[in-house]
Amino acid sequence: MSAFKTFAKAGHWPTLFAAFLYFDFCFAIWVLNGAMAPFISESFGLTPAQKGFMISVPILAGALMRFPLGVLAQYIGRKNAALVEMSLIVAALGFGFFLVDSYDAVLAMGVLLGIAGASFGVALSLGSGWYPAKYKGLAMGIAGAGNSGTVLAVLFAPPLAQKFGWQAVYGIAAATMLLPMLVMALMAKEPPDVEHQSFRQHIGCLFEKDGWAFSLIYIVTFGGFIGLASFLPTYFHDQFKVSKIEAGQLTMLATLMGSAVRVVGGALSDRIGGVHTLSGVLLLSALSLVACGFAGGSLVLTTLCFMLCFAAFGAGNGALFQLVPLRWPLSTAVAGSMIGEVGALGGGFIPNAMGQSMQHSGSYLWGFLAFALLALAMLAMLRVVQIRWTRTWAEKGGRARVAPAQADEEPVAYQRA
Repeated sequence: MSAFKTFAKAGHWPTLFAAFLYFDFCFAIWVLNGAMAPFISESFGLTPAQKGFMISVPILAGALMRFPLGVLAQYIGRKNAALVEMSLIVAALGFGFFLVDSYDAVLAMGVLLGIAGASFGVALSLGSGWYPAKYKGLAMGIAGAGNSGTVLAVLFAPPLAQKFGWQAVYGIAAATMLLPMLVMALMAKEPPDVEHQSFRQHIGCLFEKDGWAFSLIYIVTFGGFIGLASFLPTYFHDQFKVSKIEAGQLTMLATLMGSAVRVVGGALSDRIGGVHTLSGVLLLSALSLVACGFAGGSLVLTTLCFMLCFAAFGAGNGALFQLVPLRWPLSTAVAGSMIGEVGALGGGFIPNAMGQSMQHSGSYLWGFLAFALLALAMLAMLRVVQIRWTRTWAEKGGRARVAPAQADEEPVAYQRA
């Protein structure tokens, strides 16, 4: 308890809470089509490949929108950028409520839902911006736990869709966005960790090897989380013939595990280092993905394997974003958005791979195996690049470098700012 009080005093907790709530609701909107996919698929009689593509569209659109929002946040502030984004989300959901009535319109709606997926880098930078380096992993883990919005989507969207129709869920979701907008406007304060830079400096991480190494690893951790979270309602419904509402409830068990463990991943990385944590995460991700593929005959075993898999993804997301502010302390929002963009693009691989695997082989197994091989490849890359990381900008294992003379003063300096 005393450690938590020390952490809370080191920064501005109302801003951290506002960032969490903002990301949480945006994440729920982002995966809305995935949560309602069994209803949408039934309405239009979609093939497995069409289902996979439909689910991947919001993921891909959100990925492409992340970096521009991160750059915008550098110019107008992260709080203002968040408020602008949430206003656009409400307008997009209005389009879904009034105008979506065909498969093509669903795809267009998927692009608009991508606006919500752009929130990632801004939310994490806003939430952690008041905290010193030694607490950033935990702060980012708390803000990033907003990916629990997936739980909201898969838990509430299916029963609402069954009762009122899936188009009506877009209108209901628009009304819920007023809560995080109000909290953001009243409680959040722009963090002091801002330095005016040129556009070239803002996008500098695009031209660095470290930026791309982080992005490739994030394809596994976050891409795996968002891709599987969006596809699981369809997977459970098609593979085990459970009801649409039960499919959402089973998905909730897995995604809740991933969201909760993200905070643990950030805190663990503060203690032992993000590199050490990521190494274990990538190995566990590969093993659990293979287990998910071979457990397709048992609903209970499959659910348990997915929970383990999502726990690995969640811890990996927290670990990776403990490292980002250490590597890019003055442009965390832009770096986070760029890394998140590539990672989320990788998330679009999973629904498509699963759909193609089922359509051409009659099984989802090959989709799981392909992603497991990618996780092992990223583990091999990490073990190579971490040698340079720990020689230049991080301590052994990926911990924060803090000068001994400044260790006790840093939290006070941030709080005073």
